[in-house]
Amino acid sequence: MADSPRLKQLFAFLDNNPNDTFVLFAIAKEYEKLDDDEKALEYYLKLLEIDVNYVGAYYHLGKWYENQDLVKKAFFTYKAGMAIAKKAGDTHALSELAGAKLALGDDDDFEE
Repeated sequence: MADSPRLKQLFAFLDNNPNDTFVLFAIAKEYEKLDDDEKALEYYLKLLEIDVNYVGAYYHLGKWYENQDLVKKAFFTYKAGMAIAKKAGDTHALSELAGAKLALGDDDDFEE
């Protein structure tokens, strides 16, 4: 599926800057669009490995987990993202993440 013209372009950007979090995010989203779930996950995780504070990744990774019926992982991904958003003062992201988390349940439903 790397034959996608958009993916080729994104990987060219990534070659120039392997730690470009925006490009990693775009690659993950492109793989999702192409229904390559494994590759999408790989790039979401790589992105968060490079920058744990990339707030936008938590919502999309959480949705990815939800789409895979990995509800517990989605819940804790949203929860982790909420902590990052709160620390960053990103109230919009915090609100989105809280809404997604609440739609799945509360802490009592997902005790670790």
